[in-house]
Amino acid sequence: MDNNTGTREHLGSRLGFILLSAGCAIGVGNVWRFPFMAGQNGGAIFVLFYILFLVIMGLPVMTMEFALGRAAQKSPAKLYQELEPKGSKWHIHGYASVIGNYILMMFYTVVSGWMLIYFVKAISGEFVDQGKEVVSNINDELMSDPVIMTIAMAAVVLIGFIVCSFSLQKGLERVTKIMMIALLIIMIGLAVYGLFTDGAAEGLSFYLVPNIDSIYA
Repeated sequence: MDNNTGTREHLGSRLGFILLSAGCAIGVGNVWRFPFMAGQNGGAIFVLFYILFLVIMGLPVMTMEFALGRAAQKSPAKLYQELEPKGSKWHIHGYASVIGNYILMMFYTVVSGWMLIYFVKAISGEFVDQGKEVVSNINDELMSDPVIMTIAMAAVVLIGFIVCSFSLQKGLERVTKIMMIALLIIMIGLAVYGLFTDGAAEGLSFYLVPNIDSIYA
């Protein structure tokens, strides 16, 4: 990201870099869907294989990305043009990276719009004392209303532009620190709360006890 002086901006702290990287990697799926999928596919066995492939595949790819970015000091669209040997075709992957980012944002802006709608509904008290049938009906109504979903998606995109307009350190890094620390506190709070609810032991067993039978079910 370049500012109006023509110099390239950098993150102001290591904590900002770590939280920003975590923010790009951690989503609702990690919080909600991952434990469910792990429990259905072997419990601790699934978790162990996940960690194994994270180490042998995820870490090398991440290291490569960091190395390319630091060497070129360019975006994914331009770094290959900076580093590739003459006559090679590595820059094609740069185009694929840009296309992939656009496709991802098409998905995440829609999902973030859903979350924004549910946030408004939650703080307005619409879910108070409502059963799962009522909440399910609210979701069905939302999915059948493209206008409100488009408005919510546009609001998310606008918020993103506003945050980025304040520059890398004053906008993106500052907001990321606040939001990611808040998310961490909420996750810890929910985990502690969950440990003291009925069925906590069964939930932990479903998630973390090895169950090879579920793999072949």
